Formats: sequence, C-alpha cells, structure tokens
Amino acid sequence: MSESRATSATVNPDSGTASSASSPVAVSTSPGNSPSVRRRLAALLYEALLLFGVVFIAGYLFSTLTQQRNGLTHHNVMAAWIGLVVGLYFVWFWTHGGQTLPMKTWRLRVVTANGAPLSAWRAVGRYLLAWLWFLPPLALHPLLGLRLPQTLAIAGIWFVLWAATGRLGASRQFLHDRLAGTRVIEVAR
Repeated sequence: MSESRATSATVNPDSGTASSASSPVAVSTSPGNSPSVRRRLAALLYEALLLFGVVFIAGYLFSTLTQQRNGLTHHNVMAAWIGLVVGLYFVWFWTHGGQTLPMKTWRLRVVTANGAPLSAWRAVGRYLLAWLWFLPPLALHPLLGLRLPQTLAIAGIWFVLWAATGRLGASRQFLHDRLAGTRVIEVAR
C-alpha cells in the first residue's frame, strides 16, 4: 500500500483541496489500498446496528405524525419513508467527508474511482446500487411463493456470493461500487 504524507498541508476530505495545518495527515492514494472483505463486512454489521436507531426514530416520527394505530396501516408509505431517511443518512455522510461513523471507526472512506469525493448524484447511485445486496433474493419470496426458510437460504447464498465480488478484479471492490464508479479505501491513522 502506498501512501503520501502531507506535512506542510493537509487534504480536506470534503473538498479535496489542500490547506495548511499544524499536524501531518496521511492520505492513502493508491488503487491497491482496498480494505479486506472481512473489514468491510464488519463495518457493514456496525452500520446495521447504528441504523437500527435511525430507523427506529424515523418509524416513530412517521407513526406519530400520521397517528398510525396499526403497523399495517400505511405500511408501504412507511417503508418508502424509512428508505428515504436511510438514503439521506448515507448520501449526507458520503458527500460530507466520505465516511459514516462505522466507516470512521474502521478507517474506511468511499471515494470515486479516481479518488475524488463523491457528488450527491454518485452517492445516490451508490445507495440505490447497494440495495442489490438484499432486494433480488427478497423479491423472489412473493414472486415464487417461497416459504421463509427458503427465502432466508437464498438470501444467505446471495449475500455470500455478493461479498465474494469484493475479492474479484484488481480493484477488489464490491460489484455495486464498480457499477457506481466508487471505491472504498483504507484511511491511514
């Protein structure tokens, strides 16, 4: 892994511009600095735990504002609302520094394929493509009339196959990152 050290200037992750600073910051720049699949999946697990709180608050706000008395009332609208809130969460953090809290903890950052910060449109595209981790096997459930154990087995196999895409190719990025023109990189300490 190659990295460059900025001693008289640091790189602002929001704008990608250099500015003077009192402490040196290491910035990873090589395309070979992709984190391991295990590390990215650990960050994904941490992200899921953190998102539980975000989804809980979004669901509570929806239920309160719509005076929802039954979980099945307006459930499609609520699902769309929660998807929007989660999307806004990711797009905001990816466009403002390239890191969510779990990504900071695991020292990961999402950038474009050439190392630049993500634009809002690219972040939205990455968010939508990331749903390919889950939606295809879950869509089979109603389409094929599968039972829950069958659906969970297919989803598990799909998840493992999708995670394996992180080991393919020179960039060692997951398929949704390749399709979105993004990559996850390690951030030096």
